[in-house]
Amino acid sequence: MPDTSAESLLEILTLQEVGTASIATSGTFHPEYAGETGARVFMAPSQRMPQGRVFGGQVLAQCVMAAGLTVRDAAPTRAVHSLHGYFIRPGDDTLPIRFAVENLRDGNSFSTRRVHALQNGQVILSMISSFQEPAGGLDHQEPMPDVPAPEDVEPYREELRRRAYPGTARETIAARPVELRHVEGNLYTRSIEDGRSRQHVWMRAAAGLPNDNLLHAAVLAYASDYSLLEPILRRHNLGWADPRLRVASLDHAMWFHRPVRMDDWLLYAEESPSAQGGRGLGIGRMFRRDGTLVATVAQEGMMRVKES
Repeated sequence: MPDTSAESLLEILTLQEVGTASIATSGTFHPEYAGETGARVFMAPSQRMPQGRVFGGQVLAQCVMAAGLTVRDAAPTRAVHSLHGYFIRPGDDTLPIRFAVENLRDGNSFSTRRVHALQNGQVILSMISSFQEPAGGLDHQEPMPDVPAPEDVEPYREELRRRAYPGTARETIAARPVELRHVEGNLYTRSIEDGRSRQHVWMRAAAGLPNDNLLHAAVLAYASDYSLLEPILRRHNLGWADPRLRVASLDHAMWFHRPVRMDDWLLYAEESPSAQGGRGLGIGRMFRRDGTLVATVAQEGMMRVKES
């Protein structure tokens, strides 16, 4: 059974600093010590997943933590406000991951970091993130969609029992450290009858989290990768259990607008404006229950349907 419990989530987001690394012109990293000019290197374990590959949201969250820890040392009041990452290679969930963090700049208001997630000396994800001092200024947001409250959406555990999902799927979903409740119904079957390119998902951490803003931002990044490509599947009446599907995340961008608590309910309003060329784009907005917009997310994925 995959180890994706709430305790496991905190474990994989507790990074250990292990030294510095030099950067080769090829883009590979070497774990030998390179003095103060080298990238700071952190290490963390991977969660076991049913397909044997590292969950992309895990690596995103760990990169946020690694970058944030270096910013916290330089400017402790700065919070992450954006990230842009590319998934380069699949990760092996049996191996730990190293995170090499380059300090690109600490300015008067902003700090910029580049993080490479590495296994076997090769980059599996590359991300640039930016952090900002608290500031005032212009303030507006789009309104939250009018959808049923999370209490009015059937919990997964009840739905899993009612619909008699296979044991492996049932255990995998039930063990997730972030609970999801699909307003329009989930996509864990082989096919669906929908045809819409929009959906709404309530989500929250399955257990309480420490009072650490960086940790909550990292868990938000983790959860943002669960369902953002689903509007593409929904539009084409496909479900995750379809054996023809070949899906992989290609890139991920995220903007953090306002503070968030991941152990409170958030609404993830998702849509897909386009799919073409074996790729599909998902865009999502995340709202606190009181209607406050906390983040906007965009992700492109490889979306192929293998001919039978």
